[in-house]
Amino acid sequence: MVPYALGLGALLGALTQVSPLFFAGLIGGLWLPQTARWLGVLAYLAVVIHLGVIQNPWEGQYGRWMILEGRLMNGFLHTVQGRVYVRHFPRLQDGHYRLEGRLVRPQGRRNPGGFDQALWLRGLGVTAVLQAEAVLDSRPAEPGPRAWFERQLSAGLSPGVAALNTAITLGEKRDLEETYGEFQRAGLAHALALSGLNVAVLAGFLVLVLYKLGNLRYLVVLGVLLLYLLLVGAQPSLLRATVMAGFVLVGLFLGKGRVEVLPSLSLALFVHLLWEPASIFSLSFQLSYLAVLGMALILPKLPRLEGWRNWLWASVSVTVAAQALILPLLLHSFHQLPLVSPVANLLVLPLLELLIPLGFLKLVLGGILALPVEVLSQVVLWIVGWLAQGPQLYWGQISSLGFALYFLGLVPLLAALYGRIGWLRALALSSTAVLASLLPVPFQRGEIWQLDVGQGDASLIRLPGNVSILVDGGRGFAYRALEGSLRALGVHDLDLIVATHADADHIESLPKVLDNFKVGSLVMGPRLRSDVLDTDLRIAAARRNIPVVQAGVGTIVKVGSARLRFVGPFGGEREDNERSLVFIFEYNDYRALFTGDADTHGERRWSHEDVDLLKVGHHGSRTSTGDSLLERFRPEVALIGVGNNSFGHPSKEVLDRLHRQGVDIRRTDIEGAIRIELP
Repeated sequence: MVPYALGLGALLGALTQVSPLFFAGLIGGLWLPQTARWLGVLAYLAVVIHLGVIQNPWEGQYGRWMILEGRLMNGFLHTVQGRVYVRHFPRLQDGHYRLEGRLVRPQGRRNPGGFDQALWLRGLGVTAVLQAEAVLDSRPAEPGPRAWFERQLSAGLSPGVAALNTAITLGEKRDLEETYGEFQRAGLAHALALSGLNVAVLAGFLVLVLYKLGNLRYLVVLGVLLLYLLLVGAQPSLLRATVMAGFVLVGLFLGKGRVEVLPSLSLALFVHLLWEPASIFSLSFQLSYLAVLGMALILPKLPRLEGWRNWLWASVSVTVAAQALILPLLLHSFHQLPLVSPVANLLVLPLLELLIPLGFLKLVLGGILALPVEVLSQVVLWIVGWLAQGPQLYWGQISSLGFALYFLGLVPLLAALYGRIGWLRALALSSTAVLASLLPVPFQRGEIWQLDVGQGDASLIRLPGNVSILVDGGRGFAYRALEGSLRALGVHDLDLIVATHADADHIESLPKVLDNFKVGSLVMGPRLRSDVLDTDLRIAAARRNIPVVQAGVGTIVKVGSARLRFVGPFGGEREDNERSLVFIFEYNDYRALFTGDADTHGERRWSHEDVDLLKVGHHGSRTSTGDSLLERFRPEVALIGVGNNSFGHPSKEVLDRLHRQGVDIRRTDIEGAIRIELP
């Protein structure tokens, strides 16, 4: 009971960063014996004291222009005062730097489902970002053992194969590029994380080689594992696996025999959280511990088969057991689940079990093993590339209720697996929760999202009945953020896409949207045969058999209970921005004016009426959103889609015009994605 008490106490202590109420749970809710309870309390207090001792070294310095000096490793500058994450374009190589820039707080999520930099850095214990503007001094990092190992590992290998082996052996993923995405789409991203497989291969090999040392070999192997951890860095999954292996090796050295998984996992959790309590916020930490917990709970209770069928059954059951507790977290974080994941693990993991020991040997032997590593790696990459094209289960962000329903459905099945209740009763208890979590919830309130796609435009309109309208999509590089936002919001089908005009910052990403989402119709302006972006978008629509509606002044498009009434262009406009589709979105008594990049000359021609919301033209350029428009349409709210730019958007003139009219100004460069709820 001692390991469980220590692990639970440390976990509750770390969770006090979320709520101090976890202390009450420790004192009143433990079923453990009295001695174990006291150990749990001590573990809790140790973690809480550690949290209290940790100070934010940058408090009071946010927003200041600073000069910082230190050693840069993997994007983090290690200074005397503390670590900061460095933002600089292009990315700086490892070395010793003297940097000048502004110290800021880490950014939260800019879009629904987007990357939460603040939470990621919080899990690493980092509380500040340096926006580096100038490199005052630098010198390259002195070659160390890691650089030598990387050269050994890459010797004689093609770039893609070298990147794969560097990732699975040394944990460095910087050169994987599209390969990482393919592993994700195949359900194999976990295979690129240094974890139990790496530790088991290294420890097992050394235990066999050093058999003449007797029990002393276990301590030698533990020392090598600690050196390996020091070499590649304390990644959550590797640290967990190393600590668990450490308890096993110490137990073998002392002649205690086999150590059970759950006690060693609890002890690893205690050590991990005592060392770095903030890691409780790390997604890698959460996935690693929950996956092992799922395997520890489920696998021992599953039946064994005979011969090759047991190998097949074991391979599939390991994947299912590992994902049992992390499935909702995966869907919530990545918004998709590869349906080929069990097959992918069945095909690829055995190959990696061969490739990883070859990688460890290559660290020592260098180019001698280049041929077998190259051949085996190419096979792995080909299989992963093929599996990456398989079907995906897409899912939006999961609410607290969704997580609760999932685990309410899972608990009765676990109880039946352990013989506490019958299977029929378990299925009856879990079916309601499972079905409730699977049923799509109809969208109840309409909303307009101005998504943050940098210096560009992307507006999403959602209406009851799962009606979705996308207006523009931003540049090509913004597609990942756009797709992530749509998936996170549960948008997998688009009833309508409006491409206001053929500028890259408005429509360059839309061909990818047509390829990856089911789209009802595409609305475009007059055809521009000489414009590449216009042509590419029409070709993409034709390829997917998506009807194209050509709109102009007087066109009305009905979508569900809403309609889009176009007030421009009139035809004959010469400039690209002048040809922007301009429409009034009407839903119940709500009116929103979308203006593309139209200028003040075109604004004077639009028939005027009061609107509730104005999508500001041309990202706030001074050539748009004139006084005449504001006086005739009298909007209450103005949305500005804008990012870092050299054009001066939004201009002071436009902001002053909006302020004079008393319009509430909302900007994506300041707020990130903006949500406006419709009545």
